[in-house]
Amino acid sequence: MLSVRKPLKNISARLIQRSLATITSSSDAFHHVPEIFKSRTPPYEKLINNLSKVQRILNNQPLTLAEKILYSHLVEPEEISGFHNVHDIRGKEYLKLNPDRVAMQDASAQMALLQFMTCGLPETAVPASIHCDHLIVGSEKGAESDLKASISTNQEVFDFLKSCGERYGIQFWGPGSGIIHQIVLENFSVPGLMMLGTDSHTPNAGGLGAIAIGVGGADAVDALTGTPWELKAPKILGVKLTGHLSGWVSPKDIITKLAGMLTVRGGTGFIVEYFGDGVESLSCTGMATICNMGAEIGATTSTFPMQDAHYRYLVSTNREPIAKAAESVNRNFKFLQADEGAEYDQIIELDLNTLEPSVNGPFTPDLSTPISKLAETTKENKWPETISAGLIGSCTNSSYQDMSRAASIIKQAEKAGLKPKIPFFVTPGSEQIRATIERDGLIDVFERNGAVVLANACGPCIGQWDRGKDFDKKETNVILTSFNRNFRARNDGNRNTMNFLTSPDIVTAMIYSGDMNFNPLTQSIKLENGQDFKFDPPVGEELPGKGFIPGRDRFYPELAPKPKADVPVSVSPKSERLQLLEPFKPWDGKELKATVILKVEGKCTTDHISAAGAWLKYKGHLENIAYNTLIGAQNKETGEVNTAYDLDGKPYQIPELMFKWKEEKRPWIVVAEHNYGEGSAREHAALQPRFLNGCIILVKSFARIHETNLKKQGMLPLVFENEADYDKIGSHDEITTKGLIEMVEKEGNNGGILVLQVKKPNGETFDIRCKHTMSKDQIGFFKAGSAINFIGQSKKL
Repeated sequence: MLSVRKPLKNISARLIQRSLATITSSSDAFHHVPEIFKSRTPPYEKLINNLSKVQRILNNQPLTLAEKILYSHLVEPEEISGFHNVHDIRGKEYLKLNPDRVAMQDASAQMALLQFMTCGLPETAVPASIHCDHLIVGSEKGAESDLKASISTNQEVFDFLKSCGERYGIQFWGPGSGIIHQIVLENFSVPGLMMLGTDSHTPNAGGLGAIAIGVGGADAVDALTGTPWELKAPKILGVKLTGHLSGWVSPKDIITKLAGMLTVRGGTGFIVEYFGDGVESLSCTGMATICNMGAEIGATTSTFPMQDAHYRYLVSTNREPIAKAAESVNRNFKFLQADEGAEYDQIIELDLNTLEPSVNGPFTPDLSTPISKLAETTKENKWPETISAGLIGSCTNSSYQDMSRAASIIKQAEKAGLKPKIPFFVTPGSEQIRATIERDGLIDVFERNGAVVLANACGPCIGQWDRGKDFDKKETNVILTSFNRNFRARNDGNRNTMNFLTSPDIVTAMIYSGDMNFNPLTQSIKLENGQDFKFDPPVGEELPGKGFIPGRDRFYPELAPKPKADVPVSVSPKSERLQLLEPFKPWDGKELKATVILKVEGKCTTDHISAAGAWLKYKGHLENIAYNTLIGAQNKETGEVNTAYDLDGKPYQIPELMFKWKEEKRPWIVVAEHNYGEGSAREHAALQPRFLNGCIILVKSFARIHETNLKKQGMLPLVFENEADYDKIGSHDEITTKGLIEMVEKEGNNGGILVLQVKKPNGETFDIRCKHTMSKDQIGFFKAGSAINFIGQSKKL
């Protein structure tokens, strides 16, 4: 059964009775961890004390798990004084928070660290890690060859990141060590943790009971410098799971189903919190898969209450003292679960007994088709019926359980004499996973059946896929993947590659037919001997029976690095990969006046605004990467992609015209439609327009991370109060703010409205009303020119 209901007043759903208590001077309730684990254990005693203060302020109103973790990380719990109901806070008030940890992947870490360097601090304020996973290209040559070539190509960047790690005491996970989210799950995520990560799929860590939020580099710098990080208190979407997963149904099918229900915008402004007896049937890594793809519905993050599966996973990944600490704090204070009677803003119920595998796509992760209807849907939409490749792994689905289930399908086919009909690629999520599945014979199963095992890195999932010189980058083709995102051109640079997202189980079975009309749950494949072969449902182990093994020592960093002030971090002025940052100019105190450079039509993700793939090599060089700004955007007025027109009517590539207007000192504005900036937590999508002299982005609605990133860079993000006003504005219109000075003087507290005067090229003028969500601190960023300027100024006081 699947249903959507209004909030309930009392939700027990097998939740343990609430008994949060004020902490006394005794600390017997806390399990003390050895020193070596302390930097990876949330400060539970401090968090419980903070939460006790919040509970008193809120008159002991029942709280959701997400609220417990958020409120326990408030810089000053007293900041919510005056509120006695959580509904007066959710979706309305800004919270100032102290995260416990920061994680950065190599593509985004470059800009985050370049910004951190401008603050002049000797070390980070919280534990942090750098993960080299995005800059490694996957190909048919396999892991060793790909890794060697990628290290050679990106040596300058890896050396820069490693030196930053040594200089500031940041753990450096080098190329080949694994994908950031898998490594975080194996090493750092723990129930009750609050973490920021410079990647939109950071919520993966919520599968282990954390609140982990994807942010831009400037937000990460807040935490790295000890500056309070600001977040508008999210609403809470409760997802009640009942029943049990079985057969072909996997955790991936829970989130692909929800994505189809909620769309890419349905979770915006929400934290998704799972509960119900169905949770008990999930593995920890299965919960991580669900949280990972919560990014595809726009959710701030997702999380699960502490389960036995969490305890088992922590023990299996050599963190038993942390497991005991988490279990103790939950047993004594019920900290790691929702209170009985906690109210959600919305509840969705999903019966796992009735769920079937879904296949989502193409070109958007929320177009969900049950496997039973894939054949007819393929024909209705005239999609290609032949599949060109199957790919499993990635940060979303590379657990031991995923790999062992896929191997069980391959073993069935092998026994029957079947061979894959299409190329098959396997991406282990980490060196620990790779080493363990190699020891247990799974890699041998994959490789002797034709699979290419890629490096422990993102690879094809984020556009780092070399399909060979014979691949036609314009050919319409279908791929099936266990990835999380499938926007146009994302995987191989081909806008016509249709990526359908599904579970590793379905991908693996489909490589033996290569046909979109095949349903492995119900149909058979004809063998050479004329007999019919039908797959049995996959089986796999939640955790390896022999335990995990770490693998090759060279892929592991120092456990607790100390900052080394004598380590030089240098950037060559001649480098094409790295560029030191120049501060953006502060606001001049006047109303903004800008010209519309482009009116965008339809979906405009961060991939459209700042393309990945080959452009990843310029992530540390703002000027060079700015040449990809909005090259994927479609011009509403002409239907052309990457084309805008100067005032004299001459056509230009979009970034080319932006550079021209920058030289002419002509500020500009982009006008766009819904969910602008959805997708990766790619702060370059905000940095580049700011660098190129953009000042306003005006849209029907924003994706959360991108709107925040724009504010961090001193841009002004505005939303049409009346969406129909989008149709009234065209390129070359002159836009002037009315009331910006007042809005700044009132520190954003001006009713949330800003008026824009629109002057058409023919001289006609009219006003439109726009909404803003600028907080006091964000007004400070705007005045200073950027959040980094603001932080730098505050640290010098």
